[in-house]
Amino acid sequence: MTDTTASPPEVAPEDRRRLRWALVIISIAQLLVVLDSTIANIALPFIGRDLDIGANNLQWIVTGYALAFGGLLLLGGRLSDLYGRRLVFIVGIVVFVTASLVGGIAQNEAMLLIARGFQGFGAALASPAALALITTTFPAGPERNRAFAVYAAMSGAGAAVGLLLGGWLTGLDQPLGMSGWRLTFLIVVPIGLAAAFFAPRFFEESERHTGQLDVPGAITGTLGLLGIVYGLSRAGDSRYGWGETWTLASLVAGVLLLVVFAVIESRVEHPLLPIRIFASQTRAASFLAMALMPAAMFAMFFFLSLFVQNVMGYSPLKTGVAFLPFSFGIVLSATVVSGLVSRVDARYIAGVGTLISSAALFGFSRLSVPDGASDVLASVGSGEALGAGVSYWTDILPFVVLMALGMGAVFVPLTLTAVHHLRAEDSGIGSGVLNTMQQVGGALGLATLSTVATSAMTTRAEEIGPGIGQGLQQAAQQDPSLLDRLMTAFSVDSVDAVVGQLAGLGAFPEGATSAFFVGSFMMLAGSVVVWLFLDVKHEELATDGPEGVHVG
Repeated sequence: MTDTTASPPEVAPEDRRRLRWALVIISIAQLLVVLDSTIANIALPFIGRDLDIGANNLQWIVTGYALAFGGLLLLGGRLSDLYGRRLVFIVGIVVFVTASLVGGIAQNEAMLLIARGFQGFGAALASPAALALITTTFPAGPERNRAFAVYAAMSGAGAAVGLLLGGWLTGLDQPLGMSGWRLTFLIVVPIGLAAAFFAPRFFEESERHTGQLDVPGAITGTLGLLGIVYGLSRAGDSRYGWGETWTLASLVAGVLLLVVFAVIESRVEHPLLPIRIFASQTRAASFLAMALMPAAMFAMFFFLSLFVQNVMGYSPLKTGVAFLPFSFGIVLSATVVSGLVSRVDARYIAGVGTLISSAALFGFSRLSVPDGASDVLASVGSGEALGAGVSYWTDILPFVVLMALGMGAVFVPLTLTAVHHLRAEDSGIGSGVLNTMQQVGGALGLATLSTVATSAMTTRAEEIGPGIGQGLQQAAQQDPSLLDRLMTAFSVDSVDAVVGQLAGLGAFPEGATSAFFVGSFMMLAGSVVVWLFLDVKHEELATDGPEGVHVG
C-alpha cells in the first residue's frame, strides 16, 4: 500500500480542456434534472386551467416526476455500471428531453402526466450516470474536487433556478403564440440535446458487464422505492396525511418490498445493490447525512416559497427572484469548499456547514407575522398582504444566503466521500444510492415537516376562526357585497368556507415557522452523524482505487 499523502499527477493542458468541457456537459445535465422538479410548480394553476385538470390531479404533475425519479434511481445507477455510463447518460438525456417536448405540446391531462413520468425516468438514468462519470473521468485531487463542487452546486441551485425560470416563463404573455407554462418544458429540449450530442466527444465509455442485471432485485427494489416515495408524498399532503388508507398501504407495501429486496440482494451472485457499498463507515455516514440534510433544505424551498407568495403577497416571478441569492450563494460556497477539501478534513467542512444551515432554518422559524383574527380582517379590509410588514432584506435574505453557504459546505464534501474509493464497477450504483438517499430523504423530511406544519396550523386556525367569523359578520353589515367578493376570490360557495380560508391564511405563518424550527433540529441530527462517523482524512480524497488499495 502506497503513501496516501502523495500528490496527484499533473493534468496535461489538452486533457484539462477536455475535462473542462466534460464538466460543462455534466453540469447542464444535472441542472436540467434538478430544476425540472420545481420549474412546473409555479405554473400549476395555469396548466390546470388550460388542460382542464382538477385540483386533486394537478399535484400529480409534481408527484409523477418525483415518483419516477426517486423510484428508478437505483436501477438507473446499476444500468450505467452494466451497459456503459456514457451510453446510459446519453439515453437518459434523450429520454428526458423527448418527454419534455411531449409535455410542452401536451393537449390533455393524460399526455402531460405520462410525459412527466418519462421525464423522471430519463432523470433517473442521467443523474447517477453523470455522477459516476465524474469519478471515472476526472483524476482524484483538485480536478475531481472541482467537478464535485460544480455538480453539488447544480444540485443545490437547480431548485432555485427552477422557481425563477418557472415564474418568469409562466408570466410571459403568449410567447411564440403559446401559453407561457409550455416553455417551462420546452426550454430544456435544445439544451439537453446539445449535451447529449457532445457527450461522446468528451467522455470515454466504461467497461460493460452485460447479462448481469439482477431482474428480481430490480423489480422489488424499484417497486419498493416507488411505494415509499408515493406514500411519503401522500403523507406530506394535508388532504391525506399519515393515517389515510392508501398512504399506509403504500408505505407498508414499500417497506415489505424493500425487505424482500434485501433478502434477494444477499443471495444473488450479481446484486443490483452490492452490500459492500455500505461496508465503509464513512460512506454509510455520508449516505445517512445526505438523507437528513436535503430533507430540511427541500422543506425550506417549499414553505418559504408559499410564505413569500401567500403571506407576503409576492408574484410568481418575484418569488423566483427572491430565491436567486440562494443560487449565487451555493455556487460561491461550493467553489470555495472545492479548494478546502484538499487541505481540511471533510468532517470539519461538512460539520460546520450543517451548523450554519441549522442556524439559517432557526432564523426562518423566528419570522414574526401578525396572525390574529383582527390582523387577518385588517389585511382583508386594506387589501395588503398579511405579511406586508415582513422585510425581505432583513428577515428573509440573510437566512437564504446563510442556508446557501451552509449547504454548499455540506454537499461538496459529502458527495465526494459518498463515492470515494468505490470499486470501478460500483460507481454507478453508488451514485444511484446517493441520489436515492437525497430523494427519499427529501420526501420523508417534507412529509414530516408538513405534518408538523399542518398540526400547528389546525390549532391556530381553531383559535382565530371564531373571531374571524364574528368580524366578517360585522363587516358584511357595513359592506353587503364583501362576502360575495371573498367567495369569488377564494372560489368557494359558502360563508363558512370563506372563514376557513381566512383562518388558514392567518394560521399559515404558525405552521411554516414550526416546520422551520423542527427542520433546524433535523439538520442538527445530520450534523451529529457527520461529526461522529465521517472519518476520512483530506489526504485520502486525492487517491483512487477501492478502500485499502490507495494509489498515490
